[in-house]
Formats: sequence, structure tokens, C-alpha cells
Amino acid sequence: MKKSILLLAIAATTIFTSCSDDDSNTIVDQVPTNTFTVDPTNFKGNINSGTITLDATITYNLTGALIVNNGAKLVIPAGTIIEASGGTSSYIAVAQGAKIDILGSATQPVVMTSANVNPAAGDWGGLVICGHAPTNKAGSNGETATAEVSDLTYGGDDVNDNSGTIKYLRVEYTGANFSATKEFNGISLFAVGAGTTFEYVQSYHGGDDGIEFFGGTVNGKYLVSTASGDDSIDFADGWAGTGQYWYINQGTKAGIEGSNNGDNGNATPTTSATLKDISIIDTGSEGALYIKEGGGHWTASNIFISGFELGIKIKDATTDPAANANVDAGNIQFNNIQFSSSVTTKSQYQGQNTSYMTEGTNSGAGNGAQAPTWSNGWTRGL
Repeated sequence: MKKSILLLAIAATTIFTSCSDDDSNTIVDQVPTNTFTVDPTNFKGNINSGTITLDATITYNLTGALIVNNGAKLVIPAGTIIEASGGTSSYIAVAQGAKIDILGSATQPVVMTSANVNPAAGDWGGLVICGHAPTNKAGSNGETATAEVSDLTYGGDDVNDNSGTIKYLRVEYTGANFSATKEFNGISLFAVGAGTTFEYVQSYHGGDDGIEFFGGTVNGKYLVSTASGDDSIDFADGWAGTGQYWYINQGTKAGIEGSNNGDNGNATPTTSATLKDISIIDTGSEGALYIKEGGGHWTASNIFISGFELGIKIKDATTDPAANANVDAGNIQFNNIQFSSSVTTKSQYQGQNTSYMTEGTNSGAGNGAQAPTWSNGWTRGL
């Protein structure tokens, strides 16, 4: 992914190093000691040590990249508002070994949004968190990879890695793009571990995916994705977690896209997802559920789908043999799932496993097609 040049001047003496990926080089300040000072009008820089706690009575103008580095912690209390300007160069990233505590409440969520008078999807980057949990992106033995955005390292072998607590967070108008095909997601979780709490989170009007799990073992509970420009919630690269109580509406492509690995559909560790109590509402061009790039292993129950023409999308066995083989072998199961009358094609799977899907009457995230009660107070656009 093309990366912006980040000039983060937070010390009198600045040391520059160069990092690279497949597309371009990024120059990022490396500061040997923590000299970070919070400037709400110009909120950016590297937090290198200690704990920085924000003040909920102040609105912070995120003007560039804010990086929480190894050993440091950023605490964001309930009711805090962060308004981002600066497009692609404006994002918040949490490196391996760092922590972020976002401590919102149902009546006072933490809001990360656009600073523009007329906000729109793609106004700024988003939130990126990198952990030490496993991913199959670089190998099967705890190897590390480089995040698509931020150039930070992620991956390892610590399934219980802890990147902090994220509760009652709403991110808005994210998804600034580097190119026609590569953009920030609302929230990107790169190999985040199961010791991390990730609950009551909404992505609203993001330019790309709303929330994406790139490997890792973190669980996602009480998640909302609204009006995403691509997939609403995406998991890939060996994610081994549980997703429960998800409410998805107004997405552009797939409601949920589940992959194993885009380079090797049989890569290990295999994506192993447990999905339950989920409502997927309103038309998307790639179906409510998309089994893609090997798919991995899914166990899905109490799934409610309404407002789509296609329920489950999967490419043919010649195009995506690994995904079809997983359905054939019973490694992907939907028991049970409910389709509304709008769904004219329930599944594109054409294999021999007739028991991989059981239909039933479900409540989904709580109220079927209607917004669940647990979303009251802190979400918007439902």
C-alpha cells in the first residue's frame, strides 16, 4: 500500500529511519525517549513510554499519525471526541506491546470522527491495532508480517496477548485511500490477542471495510457496522475468535466476508471463526455472507438475513477449491440461519454437502431486522 510520508516532529532532535513494503517507503520518526506532549489542537506524534490520559472535556484535533509504541499506553475516557483532519496521514495506531484503553459508556461513547464541516467517508484513516497473536499471513510458526497501513509489525505466538480494552467506541468517516484498491478500514485488528477486550464498537460510514480481523485471537462482541463502502465486517489470515451480537446494515458489498488467506487458501493456522447472534440487513452486492479465499472453518448459529437477494456467496470449486473443500468436509456450518423473503438465492454452493446449512426462525442480534436494544444510546444510523 502506498504510504504517506509522516513527519512527526515531537522532539528537538529527530532520528529518521526508513521502512518499506511492496509499494513504497515510509519515513517515520524514531524518538529514543518519550517527549510526547498532548496538544489538543495538533494531536499527533509518538507516545513512547508511560501512560497518556486524555481529558473528556476537550475535543482533540487529530492532524497526523498518532502512534502508541511498545511499552506505552493511551487512555481515552468516556465522552471523549477526537476529530481528524489530514486525510490518509491522519490515523491512530497501537504497536505490538502497547495498549489502548477506550473506556466509553452507553450514554457517553468515545467518538473518533471527521473534522470536516460536511463529513464524508474517507475523510481520515482509522484505528489500527497490532498484536503478538498468530496469523497465517507470514507463516505457520509465529512469524511476523507488516501491516498494510502504519508499517507496524504484527503477529507472533501469544494467543492471549493484551492490547488493552476497547468499549463503547464509534469511528466515523474513516477509509482514506492510498490507491484505488487500498484504503484504511474503520478499525483494523492485526493479530490482536484474546487478552484484549473489544466490545460495543461501531464503524459508521467508512470508505472501506468497517471492521476487519487480520488473524489474531481477539473476540468481537456487540459490534455494529453501518454504511461501509466495502464489506461490513471482514475476517481473514487465520483469525481464531468468536463474534457474537453483530448488527450489520447498509453495507456496500458483503455483510460478512470470511477468508483464510488470499495467497494460499490452505494456509495455516486456519481461520477458525465462531459466529452467533448476528443480523445482516440491507442490500450488498456480494451477499450477506461471503466464503472467500479458502474460507477457513466457520461455525455459525442464530443468523438473520434480510434485504439481500443473495444469502451466501461462494465462488465455484475451480476458482476457489479450498473454500468449497471446507464446505464439502463440513468445516463450514450454518445451523441455523433465517432468510427473509427478499433473499432469492439462499446459497451459491453447488457441492454435495446438503447438511452444511439448516434454516430456522432466529432473533439474530436480538430483534431480527430491527436494531437490538444493546445498541441504544451509543450508535447512529440504525
